[in-house]
Amino acid sequence: MIRTSPKYPSIPCKLIFSLFFLSYPAICAQPVAAQADNPVADPAAVVQTGQVRFSVLTPQMIRMEWAADGVFEDHASLVVINRRLPVPKFTHQEKDGWLVIDTGKLTVRYKIGSGVFAPENLQASFQVNGRAANWVPGMQNPGNLGGTIRTLDGANGPVPIAQGILSRDGWILLDDSTTPLFDSNFGGKNWPWALARPEHDYRDFYFFAYGHDYRGELLDYTRIAGKIPLPLRFVFGAWWSRYWAYTDEEFEELVNEFREHDVPLDVLVVDMDWHPTFGTRWWENKTDPSGHTLGWSGYSWNPLYFPDPTEFLAKMHSDGLKVTLNMHPASGVQPFEDSYPEMARAMGIDPATKQYVPFDIANQKFATNYMNILHHPLERQGVDFFWLDWQQENRTSITGLSPTWWLNYVHFTDMEREGKRPLLFHRWGGLGNHRYQIGFSGDVVTSWASLAFQPFFTATAANVGYGYWSHDIGGHLPGPVEPELYTRWVEWGAFSPVLRTHTTKNPASERRIWAFPDRYAQAMHEAFVRRYALVPYIYTAARETYDTGISLLHPLYYEFPEAEEAYTHRDEYFFGSDMIVAPIVTPLDAVSQLSACSIWLPEGEWVEWSTGQRVRGPKEITRLAALDETPVYVRAGSIIPMAPKMSSTGAKPLDPLIVQIFPDTKGAGKLYEDAGDSLGYKTSEFAWTNIQEHMNADGSMDVEILPIEGAYPGMPGERSYELRIAGTWPPTAITASASFARVRVALKKPVTGWQYDGETAT
Repeated sequence: MIRTSPKYPSIPCKLIFSLFFLSYPAICAQPVAAQADNPVADPAAVVQTGQVRFSVLTPQMIRMEWAADGVFEDHASLVVINRRLPVPKFTHQEKDGWLVIDTGKLTVRYKIGSGVFAPENLQASFQVNGRAANWVPGMQNPGNLGGTIRTLDGANGPVPIAQGILSRDGWILLDDSTTPLFDSNFGGKNWPWALARPEHDYRDFYFFAYGHDYRGELLDYTRIAGKIPLPLRFVFGAWWSRYWAYTDEEFEELVNEFREHDVPLDVLVVDMDWHPTFGTRWWENKTDPSGHTLGWSGYSWNPLYFPDPTEFLAKMHSDGLKVTLNMHPASGVQPFEDSYPEMARAMGIDPATKQYVPFDIANQKFATNYMNILHHPLERQGVDFFWLDWQQENRTSITGLSPTWWLNYVHFTDMEREGKRPLLFHRWGGLGNHRYQIGFSGDVVTSWASLAFQPFFTATAANVGYGYWSHDIGGHLPGPVEPELYTRWVEWGAFSPVLRTHTTKNPASERRIWAFPDRYAQAMHEAFVRRYALVPYIYTAARETYDTGISLLHPLYYEFPEAEEAYTHRDEYFFGSDMIVAPIVTPLDAVSQLSACSIWLPEGEWVEWSTGQRVRGPKEITRLAALDETPVYVRAGSIIPMAPKMSSTGAKPLDPLIVQIFPDTKGAGKLYEDAGDSLGYKTSEFAWTNIQEHMNADGSMDVEILPIEGAYPGMPGERSYELRIAGTWPPTAITASASFARVRVALKKPVTGWQYDGETAT
């Protein structure tokens, strides 16, 4: 007889593990050819008559152009870089003076020869969940679900955000009429550069009519606007950042403290004091001829703080860390910079004149020298990437071109041209910037209101593909210095895209988690450890973001678009495809020492990770959380790949791979791996491990780890596995075998036994 648990009656006590295992990749992934972006649509997708041109890009997306002079645009824009999609089935005909295009999903009608697009001459009809809907130019889009904004500088709670490309109305119009262009295609030897739009009367619309198929709409958006790149793996570890004038020795002492207190760390952020900063204080108030404050920009190491930068960077690398430097490039290159003579000559200025080199990132000659002379030497010294901190005007020498947008493009593309997997850290420049990540959200006020807004803000940014916001964990601008507030911010950071602490130059704003009283320090330490354990799951989700356009953090309505609660419960979000997270963003009750939050769980069965409690949705619950708790609900049947304890993401191989199983009748999960730092993920240098579980009629459970598919440089030749089965009694028997098709191998290391955690029934 097989007994079942009274607490978890659906889970049997008898478990049988069938480990299908190979110590090398049994199936090699076929090479994936990188498809070049092509801004010229397939001629078979184009319908043109007189002053109008329509390009049928997908059954639910049509480009609509009107040009007074009949001259249409085939250059890539900063937003849309690829129009060469497979031609969908559609018909077009002229009927009663109207041009009618019908894809089966979308019908567009234009009155031939009637001039610029207007409600009287252009109409679109489609369906939203079986209901007929119509659009004409000028219609408002009240159901737009929002996108993101350039920065949260100065925010103290909610702020308005710009529109995105998803709408409950079932349609959106992307007006690309004035966006600057690229002068050549991507992928060649030339460096595509920005062009202002020609000055003529012209409309360039992209009409999306996807109803509530938000996932399909985002996928197709990334097909025309470019994929969301996969960040380097170390990005998902912890970052230390604080605005403070550290010396090299103080940084080394700080890193030692991280190791002594067993707190993992991957990235060291060196703020602007790495270079001389005279002129940045109000009593100095020195400016360059363009009016920018001197001392914010800088390209020369401060010898008082960093007498041997190369040695310092090498030491940080030996400790397993990556290093980024803060850059404020607005005031150009001044005569006191080490690189001034070379930069001046390269720009046609006699260094003897001591004339400063103005900043002009839209000038290709300046940008080329800016990277080659000012940044590449720092990279050769060991700087891994740059934190761009542009806070100046929003104009360049090219009409319509944002310096934020173009700085992101120049830095990111320069690294890619060097053969690196690119990475930068800067504010959002606008649509199209999802191709150049990671985002720095700016200087928010330290407050509970700021913390409470960030989960919604971050998840909503997925609506424009900007899925990797990095927030100042703990807040930046002066506010209450409360251990509880910082603890909750760190706990939210563990389930955010990037866990990066920060603060302004305030001695009272402590950011070392071990410097707080024990109850807070312990809760934050657990959050750091949890974050690192989830890096394999997070990195797998980041790969899926590249493939699908669905960001790591995304709103509930992506999965449940017809549930009203998916729109109203703004404080919770999907973290990857298998978890719903509801960060605690309110203080503890003074009496109960618990925080209450309302959580909605969608249709299906969900398992609360910390307790094993199963909840059948849809259901709204009130959750009381202690200081060290973050409500996390996992879809039943999910299998979560996790890492063993390590000091940094690259400290050791992923061995053993921890397989966390939340049993159901059947379930599945997968692990994505690559070298972590190369561009090979775009072609064929990666591997997938698929894992399955299912319950048998006799009450036993099978867990199958399938042979690895694919390979990549540095891939380990063997691996052990630790299986964690949530919500069950101890097993009565465990068996293991290894076989696959034509190959049968013995397990190199036999199953060594099991242990049981009664607190979590695991």
